[in-house]
Amino acid sequence: MRLSFIRPISCCSVSSPATSLKLQKPLFLRPPTFKTTISDLKKWHLWAKSLTSSVGSTFLELDNGPDSELLLRELNWLVEDAIQTPKSFLQQPQKNYNDNSSVSIRASLEELYMLWKQRVEERRPFQYVVGCEHWRDLVLSVQEGVLIPRPETELIVDLVDDAIKENEELREGLWADLGTGSGALAIGIARILGSSGRVVATDLSPVATAVASYNVQRYELEEKVHVKQGSWFEPLRDDEGQFVGLVSNPPYIPSKDIGGLQAEVGRHEPRLALDGGASGKNDLIHLCDGAVSMLKPGGFFAFETNGDEQSKFLVHYIETKKQGNFSKVKMVPDFAGIKRFITGFRGR
Repeated sequence: MRLSFIRPISCCSVSSPATSLKLQKPLFLRPPTFKTTISDLKKWHLWAKSLTSSVGSTFLELDNGPDSELLLRELNWLVEDAIQTPKSFLQQPQKNYNDNSSVSIRASLEELYMLWKQRVEERRPFQYVVGCEHWRDLVLSVQEGVLIPRPETELIVDLVDDAIKENEELREGLWADLGTGSGALAIGIARILGSSGRVVATDLSPVATAVASYNVQRYELEEKVHVKQGSWFEPLRDDEGQFVGLVSNPPYIPSKDIGGLQAEVGRHEPRLALDGGASGKNDLIHLCDGAVSMLKPGGFFAFETNGDEQSKFLVHYIETKKQGNFSKVKMVPDFAGIKRFITGFRGR
């Protein structure tokens, strides 16, 4: 079971000065207000499995997308999120199509048909279908217009934790998560800071700031995480030079490569969060430039890159163009051994 141990809150209880958009409530948090029969639910499940099996390895060969095996796992997760008692349904005999007993579900049967058709035929990301992503020990709300947080980005929280353990002064200071998206990094870091530590999360997208605010509220971190709409450092100018830490997973994919991405990414995730300009380095360079004036002496930064060549370029850029401003600048590998992150400290 994919469970959450934090309080559910109503979407309408989240307010954002940036937008009045309707937030998509994660499927597993919706009340099971719909009813259907075991028989009709079984028919939907059989149809969904048949549609899934028809994919085979087509998407995998096309753009490294999901194959039928992965999609079948996602279908089981959809069942777990959508049905009030999923185990009892899944344990029913496979050919039990004449059971008219009632079952409670969190979306109408018509919506379940639509959602799975979108997943397979439109290649809509599974996280958008169910409205959430499991990331570290968090379950984060996501929807169209918000980048889905990746497993490798989890390592930034670990890098921050390591830096804090080496210098406890960083635990009580002011941090910034630039381009926060769903708020994943801001929330992850806030949960390891001390009682006085705070995080400012910025994003240009009004959808992202609304969703990040929703996630912050669900984890009861309103006193520790302040979400602001705006481009990169602009919302932080009042605290210039006061930050003990900066983190970011910025857009870093070269513009020409966007069209070749997996359909779930290229067609559906926000280009604003993906496209890093002609070389993919535009926003990363801006972050390195801005970190000079934003960080306190001794302050820490950790930025995610497209890997290897970008990381090497940025380390060279910092060591030459920003000579004397930073120390202990290095590349850090991700789970696959790709040099995905650059970290360092503001010079004292």
